[in-house]
Amino acid sequence: MNLLTADEVEALLLSLKISSVAVGLSLPLALAAALLLSRSFAGKTLLDGIVHLPLVLPPVAVGFILLTLFGTRAGLGAALWQTLGIRLVFHWTGAALASAVITFPFQVRAIRLGLEAQDQGLGEAARTLGAGWWDRLFNITLPLALPGLAAGAITAFAASLGEFGAIITFVSNIPGETRTLPLAIYTALQTPGGEAEAARLSALSIMLALLFMVAAQFLMRRSGARE
Repeated sequence: MNLLTADEVEALLLSLKISSVAVGLSLPLALAAALLLSRSFAGKTLLDGIVHLPLVLPPVAVGFILLTLFGTRAGLGAALWQTLGIRLVFHWTGAALASAVITFPFQVRAIRLGLEAQDQGLGEAARTLGAGWWDRLFNITLPLALPGLAAGAITAFAASLGEFGAIITFVSNIPGETRTLPLAIYTALQTPGGEAEAARLSALSIMLALLFMVAAQFLMRRSGARE
């Protein structure tokens, strides 16, 4: 007896694909933002607030902003569609974009904590010995920050699996295209007799979230022990 139906497996695989793409695309930007925010400069507080804005904005508002910007009738979305044939709205790539925006702060915060916990004397010593900024970045900063970077990616992946509001607002609830696990749970609850399906998918979501959060906490503790 199969634990999940074909539609449920489809929603699971789509969620994993969307979360993977979301984290993969946003991770380099999160690293750059964390490197910048780990320094002191004018306007740092404002930039920090902008980076963490998705944490406090309603996800539906984020989805509406993305719909306004990337809808095919006007704005950036129309330009992408008319010139490059790229359509994000009502497409799984749009769901990945929405997830990336929502989970971006999780990555930045974890990476920044890893960077700020480093012994700054190592970088200064390397600089006095003639190592340039890029040398220090790839040979000292990034290796020491790797656990925090991995923890941020895992946390963002787990959060992406649970994203609902921004996705349904931006790309709707299309079976096989944008219906992720949370949207499948919502659909089951709207269907007469769908409580059993909703319970199965909810249990699966809980297990996945717990698995990834335990992995992230393990990496953060390992990073702290190394420091």
